[in-house]
Amino acid sequence: MVASVSTVAYLGLEARAVEVQVQLIPGLPAFNVVGLGDKAVGESRERVRGAIAAMGLALPPKRIVVNLSPADLPKEGSHFDLPIALALLAAMGIVDAEDLADHVVVGELGLDARIAPSPGVLLAALHASELGKGLICPVAQGAEAAWAGQGVLAAPDILSLINHFKGHGLLAAPPPGQAEPIVPGPDLRQVKGQETAKRALEIAAAGGHNLIMVGPPGSGKSLMASCLPGILPPLDAAEALEVSMVASVAGTLTGGRLTRARPFRAPHHSASMAALVGGGVAKD
Repeated sequence: MVASVSTVAYLGLEARAVEVQVQLIPGLPAFNVVGLGDKAVGESRERVRGAIAAMGLALPPKRIVVNLSPADLPKEGSHFDLPIALALLAAMGIVDAEDLADHVVVGELGLDARIAPSPGVLLAALHASELGKGLICPVAQGAEAAWAGQGVLAAPDILSLINHFKGHGLLAAPPPGQAEPIVPGPDLRQVKGQETAKRALEIAAAGGHNLIMVGPPGSGKSLMASCLPGILPPLDAAEALEVSMVASVAGTLTGGRLTRARPFRAPHHSASMAALVGGGVAKD
C-alpha cells in the first residue's frame, strides 16, 4: 500500500504541487527519502523519527521509502517534515489517508512532535485555494494562511491533528491576521532645496518610470530615494498580497500580519550582483 499526501515546493513566488508517497516494503529496516531533496529534506528522517517516537509509537521494522514526486523538481526547506510524517502514519494505519486527500500539508516538526513554523505558508495556502483544497499548517501561521480562504487546519502538534481527524478534539478555524499598520517613512518636506531632484521623483512616481541619481557622496541621493515610497499611492489588494508573499517566503511575515507598506531597500554601493539578486543555480 502506498500512502500519499499533497504538499508544495517553492520556486521563487510560485508553489509547485508535490506528492509525498510513502511505502512500507518488507526487508531490512531502513528509512530512505528520494526525490531530489536538499540537506534539510534529507534530515527530515530524524525529525520524523523523533516526533513519532515522542507520541509513543514505533516505526514498523520494514524498509520505509519516501518519494517526493515529481522526482526531477528540486525540493528545499523543512516544510516537508509534516507531510512525510502524516503519509507515514497513513501507511502505518494510524490515520486515514482519505482524510488527508483534501488537504495540502506544510510544516516543520520538532523532536517532541510539535509543528514549528516554516517559511512560505501564504504561498501554500494560495496554492491550496486554487486547487479547492484545505491547508494543514503550524498553529503559529494559521492567521497567515487564513488570508487565502477557508479550510485551514492550524495544529500545534501531530497528536492534536490526529485527534481532529478521529473526531476527539476538533481544531477551530483560525481567523485572518490583522493588516500591518503603515509606518510613515521619510517625507519630501524634510528635504531642503533639491527642487530639480524633487521634480524628477514626482515625474517618476506619476509615470512609473525608472530613475537614476548621480552625484557626489552626501548630496542627498539616498535620502531622496527613501522619500519615493511616500509619494507613491497606497498598495492595492493584489500588490499588498504580492509583497506579503515575498515576506512569507523570507520568513519575516509574523503573526499573519499582511504588510501594506511599499518596500524600500538600500543596498551598499559596493554590493555585488550576486548579493543584490541572490546566487545559486537558476531554476526554471
